[in-house]
Amino acid sequence: MNKKTFEKEIGMCRELFKKQKGCNWGKCQDCAVIPLLYKLYEGEVVEDKREVKKLKDKILKI
Repeated sequence: MNKKTFEKEIGMCRELFKKQKGCNWGKCQDCAVIPLLYKLYEGEVVEDKREVKKLKDKILKI
């Protein structure tokens, strides 16, 4: 995945999180979209629950 696509998709997650604390797929805390996008962009799998939470907090700026 290229940087432009990654930033666009992450931007949608951020916007929906700020507006309504999630999207129609569910709650952000249970969502796997951010780790999946990160894997596709960075090529690194984040599986540890604490690391996933840190990644989501960083991206969503909680």
